[in-house]
Amino acid sequence: MSGENVHVAVLAFPFGTHAAPLLTLTQRLSTSAPNATFSFLSTTQSNTSIFTTQNLPNIKAYNIDDEPGNHVYTGSHEDYDLFMRSIPTIYNNGIQKSVLETGKSITCFLTDLFLFHAADLAEELKVPWIPFWTAGACSLSTHLHTDLIIKTITNHPGREDMKLNFIPGMPTALQIKDLPMEVFGGDMGSMFVQLLLQMGKTLLRATAVALNTFEELEQSVVDDFKLKFQHCLAIGPFTLTNPKTLDLDRHDCLSWLSNQKPESVVYISFGTLMVPPPDEITALADALEKSGVPFLWSLKDNFKGQLPEGFMDRVSRRGMVVPWAPQAKVLEHPNVAVFVTHCGWNSVLESITGGVPMICRPFFGDQKPNGRLVSDVWGIGVGAKDGVLSKDGLIDAFDLVVSKEQGKKLREKVQTLKEVATQAVGDKGSSTTNFNKLLGLVTSTN
Repeated sequence: MSGENVHVAVLAFPFGTHAAPLLTLTQRLSTSAPNATFSFLSTTQSNTSIFTTQNLPNIKAYNIDDEPGNHVYTGSHEDYDLFMRSIPTIYNNGIQKSVLETGKSITCFLTDLFLFHAADLAEELKVPWIPFWTAGACSLSTHLHTDLIIKTITNHPGREDMKLNFIPGMPTALQIKDLPMEVFGGDMGSMFVQLLLQMGKTLLRATAVALNTFEELEQSVVDDFKLKFQHCLAIGPFTLTNPKTLDLDRHDCLSWLSNQKPESVVYISFGTLMVPPPDEITALADALEKSGVPFLWSLKDNFKGQLPEGFMDRVSRRGMVVPWAPQAKVLEHPNVAVFVTHCGWNSVLESITGGVPMICRPFFGDQKPNGRLVSDVWGIGVGAKDGVLSKDGLIDAFDLVVSKEQGKKLREKVQTLKEVATQAVGDKGSSTTNFNKLLGLVTSTN
């Protein structure tokens, strides 16, 4: 099939870090189907931040908020609420525009899973709906089984340590206290929580569900999904499937790392959206100073004022604090010993594919179950003592991972997972097989 009649409407969720992985997937699909047309719909700000001059000719970005009189979304909390209330109208206008400009009817919807309204659009047009979940299978399972979770927990009040083994396929180490607040314990009447509840119920209508994970990492949950979904397609980790980008090392992190000893450096980053509270920043700085370990800390400039007075001068010979670091490349460097992380899914995957064990300090969302997987299921890291960053807890954790026999075992386990991930994206690997299935579904016009 030439693919000339294929027109895929790609609906991105413009907040947080959702849109970039979906564009990455779209680029990979468009490379494999050069005659197909991909219309990528998101807000002006989101598209501007992720599209570059190197994008492929069969992908076109559509700004869904650039019509006269439309609100321009900048990412504020008020913007988020307004955006959620504007779905699906704001996307429908962009879809119609893409059809008029290309002269091609929509043949498939590839969307962020948050935009589950596309299930209705797909059914109306009798075309596939393929949602993409940017995170792991375990976190998705909690949303798929939210009603079951609420019912079970209601019958067992006060049991935060209760295991989640009543959820099909869920690793037995996960507990109620690991659940995201939007699944249990938060404001169940909020707009976002209600969206997630409806998302879980709509998911079973999908033609296929694509996830940024690999089957071998979350096998039991993926096996359960294969019984529930028409197609469950684990196509990650994206850290290995994507073409290597030319991330600029603006602060010479890699050359500094090269001057350190093998497996000696503590790398610290809490992602693009999260910063620990001031007392934990202070505790982390105190632990780094007292422990004497070399470190690389990615910390935005506007938070450096929360560091202890004189800290930068006292540690300048063995530590770097930079506003941004090329994280994937840092974690691939042989001189990095451990990653202090918030356990965002992308960070966890980058640590696995870099072969680096983790010290976990999760904050919200899927970070808590991710942290439990890292420490208690895969055995490739440790949790922060009592769930927070403390001076003594971190000093002990640095010593354990960098110097003790247990740290050696953590590194061996994460190296094994790295090898499994590499095999998964190989020519005959599970993720490659699943991507080819996805490509067939996306480009089918039957």
